[in-house]
Amino acid sequence: MKYTTIVTQGQYRFVHTDEKLWNGKLDLRIQKYDGYTNRYKDMYLLDNAEQMYTAIEDAEYTKWLDPEGVPCYLDTKKKYH
Repeated sequence: MKYTTIVTQGQYRFVHTDEKLWNGKLDLRIQKYDGYTNRYKDMYLLDNAEQMYTAIEDAEYTKWLDPEGVPCYLDTKKKYH
């Protein structure tokens, strides 16, 4: 399977495959860089292009989708005593 990179953001990259889905749409995925293997691997299979656009525009949403539990949507203004 061949991947075409749409955009790379830090350790994440958004790709589509050279194969179409059963409904004729692009197979869209988020891949995450694996420092151990020095390769990207599939992290999340996107439902549709709108979800991909949301993840590209909102880096915190991409982190929220990460199954490794990457901290996201942190309230940096909150002060703890």
